[in-house]
Amino acid sequence: MNRLLIANRGEIARRIVRTAQRMGIATVAVYSDADRDALHVREATTAVALGGTASADSYLRVDKLIAAARASGADAVHPGYGFLSENAHFAQAVIDAGLIWVGPPPAAIHALGSKSAAKALALRQGVPVLPGYFGADQSDATFAAEAQRIGFPLMVKAVAGGGGRGMRLVHSAEQLLPALRSARSEALSGFGRGDLLIERALLAPRHVEVQVFADAHGHCIHLGERDCSVQRRHQKIIEESPSPAVSPALRAELGRCAVALAQGAGYVGAGTVEFLLEGAQDRFAAGPPQGETAPSGGSDPRSGGAWGHGFAAGPPQGETAPSGGSDLRSGGAWGRFFLMEMNTRLQVEHPVTEMLTGLDLVEWQIRVARGEPLPLTQDQVRLNGHAIEVRLCAEDEQFTPHTGRVAHFSEPDVRGPGLRFDHALATGTEVSPHYDAMLGKLIAHAPTRSEAMDRLAQVLDHTQVLGLPTNRAFLAACLRHPVFRAGEATIPFLAEQGDALRAGLRATAAAECVAALAIAFAERLPAMALPSPFARSVRLCGALQTGDPVWVASVRETGQGAVVLAVDGLTHAASVSADADGQRRIVFDGSVWRARAQRLALPGHWQVQLSGPEGGFELQREDRSFAPRERAGGAAAARELRAPFNGKLVAVHAALGQAVQRGAALLVIESMKLEHTLTAPRDGVIESVDVSVGQQLAPGQRLVTFAVEAGAAA
Repeated sequence: MNRLLIANRGEIARRIVRTAQRMGIATVAVYSDADRDALHVREATTAVALGGTASADSYLRVDKLIAAARASGADAVHPGYGFLSENAHFAQAVIDAGLIWVGPPPAAIHALGSKSAAKALALRQGVPVLPGYFGADQSDATFAAEAQRIGFPLMVKAVAGGGGRGMRLVHSAEQLLPALRSARSEALSGFGRGDLLIERALLAPRHVEVQVFADAHGHCIHLGERDCSVQRRHQKIIEESPSPAVSPALRAELGRCAVALAQGAGYVGAGTVEFLLEGAQDRFAAGPPQGETAPSGGSDPRSGGAWGHGFAAGPPQGETAPSGGSDLRSGGAWGRFFLMEMNTRLQVEHPVTEMLTGLDLVEWQIRVARGEPLPLTQDQVRLNGHAIEVRLCAEDEQFTPHTGRVAHFSEPDVRGPGLRFDHALATGTEVSPHYDAMLGKLIAHAPTRSEAMDRLAQVLDHTQVLGLPTNRAFLAACLRHPVFRAGEATIPFLAEQGDALRAGLRATAAAECVAALAIAFAERLPAMALPSPFARSVRLCGALQTGDPVWVASVRETGQGAVVLAVDGLTHAASVSADADGQRRIVFDGSVWRARAQRLALPGHWQVQLSGPEGGFELQREDRSFAPRERAGGAAAARELRAPFNGKLVAVHAALGQAVQRGAALLVIESMKLEHTLTAPRDGVIESVDVSVGQQLAPGQRLVTFAVEAGAAA
């Protein structure tokens, strides 16, 4: 292998470039029109343009990727993750072109890349699966009948793909058909295939996955587990290893099942087997679905559905352990585990395993693809300390994705041991609606879990990505939450604790005052001790929240950086100076804060990141002193539904003259590879629908207008 084409973009492309170049292998980047100035294009040995902007016109075009490999003289292809990484047709096309495919054999991808095929294989290998239906008949009538047999709650899942797309939780029969339609649409858009399966849902499980690796010589090992239970929209945002819930005995059993599944598929390369670890509070723990009997120590191999018992931690209170089960109690919790799926690629969270083991999994992939045997046996694998990863995403605290330009990027210092930041960020980077919202991954490793959590939270505090909302502060709050710190976070963690986490991010009165000072001085020269006094009145309002009060802060410099701030008739003593990195050092009422205010593209709008004695905050604020008068809002704004972000309109459920209730689904926007349903903000009658299906939407664009109610002021 002399020249490796990387059929991907962003941080994973950069990460593969680093390892390949360290191994003396030249690299070829590919890029869409939207990515022509991206970091992975600059850092590779050479780059080839694919053309197009959307994934379907660039990174998902097999013909263009094969042509790029031939044109660049590449003799191997690495798919990264996402896009075509689990596409058996692409893998075969690479091999047919006489190139080395850095991934599993196409037959293994085909057998395991489909969730339904993987479950069928798992049953043959004795790996426990949840009861469900994953048959060929995809009619709504069949799903409805199978749902009644399986029982509620259940999950609807896309058979192909991953990343949480095409997944819906269904609590009742009335929710089933809308969930099937929505999941099928998202799956078709994301993966080009709309096949679905349904399975019994666990309401409070852990998501635990096992990293496996196999070579072409018959060797297969596992590299421990990762706990990925902190999720939103069925997508992971925090991963760690080892799992706080997994004992050595349970780790061995999870690893045995993962290896058995991989070997049953003739697997070669890196892969991840994902399991749900049942919590004692899950309804499924009480027994089989209505009308079924749990077999003793086995599973029902019929294709429509199956019972299977993992060994996990034993039966819930009042149940008898199935024959052949083991008591693998960890931390006092009882439970079983069940296969979710196998991802036939490198995972986003693979750095967690790399930090824990000291291994380079991309190097292993390349060596295995060259025909080399695995360098370690199972007994030689060592898991040291604790590692945690967070996914930094372009989204607000409500998990709504955002696009735009990174106006300022300041990378934390990760040169010390135990820290890592995989990203593709730079000041000026454009975050496009055509790809997902992840900007990068921060990883910390330490001897203990507590030290790793503290180290990672501090790194997040010193990361600055301004110009669009990110989940940076939310992630730090998660790491500091007592439930997570106690190792007790399950999949419902964010659903249960999200409001409390968001409440903790709301700025205090002192933080608001510091933000006003930061905005007032944002465009002042670094040398603050100027002979002429500086005075300004700042009228601030929360830019993303309607109905926020407008408040006025009067800022007056008295000399040598000393400032008097007047708010609501109260005056505060402060001083403002510039740090070497361009931040403001603000002493407010005797406490020291650091702040950076960044002007956004929308006139009068600012983003402020600050840290101080009351914690870290990230605020979006509108300075009404400079906002155009026509943006006053009022009654007209209350009558309109506007686009919250860039995206493509894929469905319209609103009609002219239709009476709707608050919360009714009106439109569906596809952005960053996900579908988002916009609902009616109020009861009313639709006066106009101002957009049509297929239209590309811009943030703030008017979508629907409601009629003025009789007697209401216009």
